Amino acid sequence: MISTLAKPISEIEIHGAQTGVKASLQELYREKGVVVYNFEVRTNEPLFPTPITLKWRVPALNVKGVWKPTTDFSKRIQADWELDHMESRISIDAPVICLFGNNDGNVFTFSCSNAINKLEMNARLREEDNYFYCHITFFSELEQPIENFQAQLRFDYGSAHFSDQLKAVSKWWETFESLTPAYVPAIAKKPLYSTWYQFHQELDLPLLVEECQLAYNLGYRSVIIDDGWQTNDTNRGYDFTGDWTPDRIPNMADYVTQLHETGMKVALWYSVPFCGKKSKAYQQFKGKFLTEDHRWAPVFDPRYPEVRSYLIDIYSRALKEWNLDGFKLDFIDDFHLYPETPLGQKDGRDYASINEAVDRLMTDVGTALRAINPEVFIEFRQKYIGPAMRKYGNMLRAFDCPGDATMNRVRIADIRMLCGSTAVHADMITWHKEESVEVAALQLVNTLFGVPQLSVLLKNLPSSHTQMIAFYSDYWNKHATTLTEGDYTPTKPLANYPLQKVVKDTLTIIGVHDAFVVPMTETTEEIHFLNAQIADELVLKCTSDFGAYEGVVFDCQGNVVAERTMVLTKGAVLIAVPPCGIVMLKKRKGQ
Repeated sequence: MISTLAKPISEIEIHGAQTGVKASLQELYREKGVVVYNFEVRTNEPLFPTPITLKWRVPALNVKGVWKPTTDFSKRIQADWELDHMESRISIDAPVICLFGNNDGNVFTFSCSNAINKLEMNARLREEDNYFYCHITFFSELEQPIENFQAQLRFDYGSAHFSDQLKAVSKWWETFESLTPAYVPAIAKKPLYSTWYQFHQELDLPLLVEECQLAYNLGYRSVIIDDGWQTNDTNRGYDFTGDWTPDRIPNMADYVTQLHETGMKVALWYSVPFCGKKSKAYQQFKGKFLTEDHRWAPVFDPRYPEVRSYLIDIYSRALKEWNLDGFKLDFIDDFHLYPETPLGQKDGRDYASINEAVDRLMTDVGTALRAINPEVFIEFRQKYIGPAMRKYGNMLRAFDCPGDATMNRVRIADIRMLCGSTAVHADMITWHKEESVEVAALQLVNTLFGVPQLSVLLKNLPSSHTQMIAFYSDYWNKHATTLTEGDYTPTKPLANYPLQKVVKDTLTIIGVHDAFVVPMTETTEEIHFLNAQIADELVLKCTSDFGAYEGVVFDCQGNVVAERTMVLTKGAVLIAVPPCGIVMLKKRKGQ
């Protein structure tokens, strides 16, 4: 079905092209509510272009909110006088915006193929006429002269569920050779144990070995040793980044072997751009930074080939010499233009564009690491979760939100709709050891539509918490294929996705995160309801008589609290279930 918008009410206007610049827009494709344009800029000779903006407007008909990739809880309609524009570039966000309707249907989604260079985008309501004024601005960041530039725009007016339209954008990006996603090894889709929230920089090496064994026994298959392995400094700073010598773990290869003996794969954290002023590398690369005026540490300039070679060699040697399995490559978003950054392809810089240099750096990092170990896993976190980042990494993680189960759920959903086959990971979950087991379970059950990451000190947990982790981790591992590869639908963006559903083959899994009635318009042979809330019942609204199911109800520790036949009749159906428990239904034979 196509929405009432057959095309923008206004034609697309091109603004800002200076003398000597020819900017044009050509329609390439129009079918089933999707229109694709080619935007081209040509100049008679190389020159630095002024910003060029494509503008159009869309009537505000049945628009409930505006979805952007990393706006978290802020998916409301914005007026044209109130907020800054969205920025998209290689390591920030993704070039797509979706206007969604009151029934979660798409009203209008627009996206761009240029995922490397900086774009400014928005869709904001003008109160004088109740239109959404939309735009994409190119060349807002002065980096290099151009002669020819091309990018494609995709407009989608189809009225299918907004999540389906976003997934279609992701598939469209994959058709561009420059945005081909990296291979995803099986380990990237296994639950992971992280050291960050329970250790921070104060790593206890014998205790970590013990923790890894406990985590493995609970179903976790890899560990990320986060910040702190490279330094004995515990001030939460980055003064010693850049050298990446294992001061705290001097016999790193032997220590990795110890961790491997627990069954766990091992990854190390690196803050890629930072070169602390107390490092040897700072003296070596003096004058080859994008800025030294950063709140954490000077930022390497990737436009220098020797900087790229240095970083690639750091990771390659670590992979080979320490027998690592993966990397957490952090802070990629700090590679950008600063006020004091020198411009131009000169003085030893072989790129003028920082974004293109980052593309070269990360492409070469991925190529070098996979040549050593094709199964290496590489994690990135929000906000660098766009289609360009999928070229280099095979795991995208929700941005840090310790103790915030709702935010974790929202960020997982936002990433998942754009990430295709790339593994989507939760932020590391953590809670106070004296928390009630049901509330602690909220942290885990809210992450089950992504890959769980755990960051609690297992040794000190009460047995009820350990039993809860074991139950949900076992459940996730048993149903990982459905949860990670099934047809995924999150609902009600402005309500923070209170209902989520994934369907694969004969199994449907529904997450209920708030006191919402669960609409049942169709069923499969098996249905699982995750009662991801502190409530003791679920309410279903069935559109038909779906028949009898054999039901088993579990509490959050995996104890069976009920076994009975449940009949899904037309109308309202009430199911009793403990807080953060699971209801598993299986169609009765002969039904």
